Amino acid sequence: MNTKYIALMFPAFLLGCAALPPLDGRSESRYLDVESAPRLEAVLKPAEAAAPSAGAGDSGVYLLNDAHEAFVARAALIESADHALDLQYYIWHNDISGRLLFNLLHRAAERGVRVRLLLDDNNTNGLDNVLLALDSHPNIEVRLFNPFVSRKWRALGYLTDFPRLNRRMHNKSLTADNRATILGGRNIGDEYFKVAEDTVFADLDILATGRVVTEVSEDFDRYWASHSAYNATAVIKKGSIEKGFEELNYSDKDKNTILDRYRKEVENSELYRAMSAGRVPFRNVHTRLISDDPAKGLDRDRHKTPILDRMFEALKKPEQSMYLVSPYFVPTKAGTQALSEIAAEGVDVTVLTNSLQATDVAAVHSGYARYRKPLLKAGIKLYELQPNHAVPKTKDRGLTGSSATSLHAKTFIVDAKRVFIGSFNLDPRSARLNTEMGVVIESPEIAGQMQRTLETTTPDYAYQVTLNRHKKLRWHNPADGKIYAKEPEAGFWKRFTAKILSFLPIEGLL
Repeated sequence: MNTKYIALMFPAFLLGCAALPPLDGRSESRYLDVESAPRLEAVLKPAEAAAPSAGAGDSGVYLLNDAHEAFVARAALIESADHALDLQYYIWHNDISGRLLFNLLHRAAERGVRVRLLLDDNNTNGLDNVLLALDSHPNIEVRLFNPFVSRKWRALGYLTDFPRLNRRMHNKSLTADNRATILGGRNIGDEYFKVAEDTVFADLDILATGRVVTEVSEDFDRYWASHSAYNATAVIKKGSIEKGFEELNYSDKDKNTILDRYRKEVENSELYRAMSAGRVPFRNVHTRLISDDPAKGLDRDRHKTPILDRMFEALKKPEQSMYLVSPYFVPTKAGTQALSEIAAEGVDVTVLTNSLQATDVAAVHSGYARYRKPLLKAGIKLYELQPNHAVPKTKDRGLTGSSATSLHAKTFIVDAKRVFIGSFNLDPRSARLNTEMGVVIESPEIAGQMQRTLETTTPDYAYQVTLNRHKKLRWHNPADGKIYAKEPEAGFWKRFTAKILSFLPIEGLL
């Protein structure tokens, strides 16, 4: 046998011999149902105009459609926690914003706050030292969801354990003292909080108080105790706590300049000023948490009702309109048929997703492209976000902030009365492989404002896709009225790659 072939296969052989550590060494813990959290309650005191009225709702909600406010909310919850912090994320970058929040977590632990951090292991490459450093604090425990056994040869792990590693925890939540929570579409990283000027995701979260918080806390406990959550120290065999703290606390002149600018931008946000005054304008609404069973991470939830069915059951059957916003939109043949039937009943159906040039996953776009014509023929409106385009701000709190290079928000509005906000994409991966979570909000005020904002602003920053009289696809540029016959702004090779991918049998993985 060729020696080069043996050398290439040797790491895979070693991975085949490796195994995940046992789970019996994990500590048991549950969310803290504390009687009071004075620091947090002082920061989140609702404004009188939005104060709860008797029977008005069960949760207070504030939409985090602005990237700066999304960072303010997370920093404020961590800084104001008195007792406990539970955090669950798919991505946590060790960049400026990620490092700031890591340090705030450590500072919270220093003042006695219990911190539980659950990260999906698919995106922790390069973080092992930092995670060990955090976990070394007696008040911080870090767990990894569906971890890679080998920290160095991660990609090769898919060769030996693909069915498990292909299932990821896509949930995003941050809960403080069982009093307030943040959940939605944002991961932790500079592109989600508009730290740098080059890359910004248009995204959406909610800051919430009331009943939904305890539901999120209980849901976090399920994931924390699941058979997919492993102690970081049991998985990371090689690493340096000392180097981890060095990575968390490095000093860089250029970064300090960015931090100074970002601090001023953050302090200028409406939410920062509202929190400083102790008058956050929450809206009291009825909510329903929708979340996957963590057993989905090991394909052990087949007896459970699929999350997509539960989500649309909570949203109820549309009678007038349905507005779907999904950065990764792969409707599948069955989904296309279902949307077409809804449109045939007279419901106005609109979809906003990324254009080929705006998307960061061309393979997913290839899975969507094949369904454009059937959707358009059914009377469904299609819009594709333009890349690197400023999104106008409005007084209504809708989807995006002031700028975007790529759509990342996931929200579905039904009849301008009910809205889902969460981590769920309308694609097979979210439906069948990844775990997801989100909340259905029953509020004509919130849902109606969001839909009006989308209807008003989307035509200004997204291509409208149509069919001409010859049934050929056309993209209408809202800026100058120009009509494109090919994917606008995308180069030849990107269009060619997406076309080739569309012929491959990979839809179930998208």
